[in-house]
Amino acid sequence: MARRARIQVARGGSVRAQVYTLIRQAIVSLELAPGQALSENELAGEYGVSRTPVREALIRLADDGLVEVVPQLGTYVSRISPQDVREAQFIREALELASLPGVTEHATETDAAALRDLLDAQRAAATAGDLRRWFELDEDLHRSLLEIAGHRGVWPVVQSAKAHMDRVRMLSLPEPAMLADLIAQHADIVDHLLAGRRREARTVMVKHLRLVLDHLVSFEERYPDYFVPDNGEVPRPRPIRRRPARPS
Repeated sequence: MARRARIQVARGGSVRAQVYTLIRQAIVSLELAPGQALSENELAGEYGVSRTPVREALIRLADDGLVEVVPQLGTYVSRISPQDVREAQFIREALELASLPGVTEHATETDAAALRDLLDAQRAAATAGDLRRWFELDEDLHRSLLEIAGHRGVWPVVQSAKAHMDRVRMLSLPEPAMLADLIAQHADIVDHLLAGRRREARTVMVKHLRLVLDHLVSFEERYPDYFVPDNGEVPRPRPIRRRPARPS
């Protein structure tokens, strides 16, 4: 019902785009688990829309690598590709590190206040245990840094490349002390940039962006059903479940 209500509230926009965004969010947040079978009818019913925007959204998500269509088996959430995670991390690191000098050159007092507000909001979300909200605020911070640097068009490139990586990041958030460490790194990055300490900001950003690689191998071992196996053979889809349990 929550998904359906959100679609109805936002009727002013494109239903097709809204359905795509919501299914993508559900996949990235692991609400729709890797390997889970998908039904157009089930999704249409949950969102209160016809099958057409759902079908179109699934086609887009297949192009993004988040949904896979298997002949004679059906449509299911793609499993996480470790190689795609590594490539996305490489792209993200290259682009975000290149933008850091622009932040120190162009950041205004208004920008600094907005970044501080984002850090405060992240702390509040962490205290509340709201992982999805924290993830959204994390995205807001990194996007804001690119925009302050004058590279507004770069974030969509980063976002389109990192869907598989984001699911590994979501797996890592419940880890003990993870949110506290990430917020501390965010604060250090912001402090260094606003003080003009580019080298220090770069050092922390590299460590920050490579955390996903530090967890990748262990998560492949802990959640083998979530990942594309080394032999490249994709297991059969799982039965449809409306709200799969998060890994513990």
